[in-house]
Amino acid sequence: MRQISRRIFLTTTGAAILVPRITPAVNAVPSLLDHIILGSNDLDRGISFVEEYTGVRAAFGGVHPGRGTRNALLSLGERRYLEIIAPDPKQNILRSGFGNLKDLSTPRLVGWAVHPDNSEALANHLRESNISFDGPSDGSRQRPDGKLLRWKTLDLKDDHAGLLPFFIEWSSDSTHPSVDAPSGCRLVSFAVSASDPDELAKHFRLLQIEISMTHSEKQALHASIAGPKGELALSS
Repeated sequence: MRQISRRIFLTTTGAAILVPRITPAVNAVPSLLDHIILGSNDLDRGISFVEEYTGVRAAFGGVHPGRGTRNALLSLGERRYLEIIAPDPKQNILRSGFGNLKDLSTPRLVGWAVHPDNSEALANHLRESNISFDGPSDGSRQRPDGKLLRWKTLDLKDDHAGLLPFFIEWSSDSTHPSVDAPSGCRLVSFAVSASDPDELAKHFRLLQIEISMTHSEKQALHASIAGPKGELALSS
């Protein structure tokens, strides 16, 4: 792999590709984006992958008991962070919700999350809009320092193969991961490509999310992360 004008373009199939042109009328990053999720078949590999191109090393976050995964975190600015997720070798199950992470030959985006102001109000809005969902459901994770993070999540029953986000409301007594995760990187852009972006745009409008979209036969998420070493372009 080589660096071109400080932007990394990965050519491994399904890994990361040229980020689509961002529509000027829409913010490059959705205002309520909470975090983006980079899947990897091995956590250390995912951490090294991001560090190689950005110059910042993500810190171990913790494990997800009963789901078979563990993660590492990297701040992307205020109220935004990167979650690197991979199988936990100490658990015999794998219920990540992001497909079979063990099959990923190269780290790639597998999902993203938005933080609503109030998950119960969001649930009411979705009911009124006839959008099916699960939750809000309580979740938690213990950090390596022993502190417990708590949140509520709401999942759409049809997330259009991961193009639509899930929603997370952090508990008021929990420190948002962007606050104390390793810093130095920022999320430059986040976009979606779809075979029918006009149709997908209807769903985003119902969810009250503004996002850049482009037409492509391959539906995918795209993100660009800038760090001290360069800019890393990722895709699902």
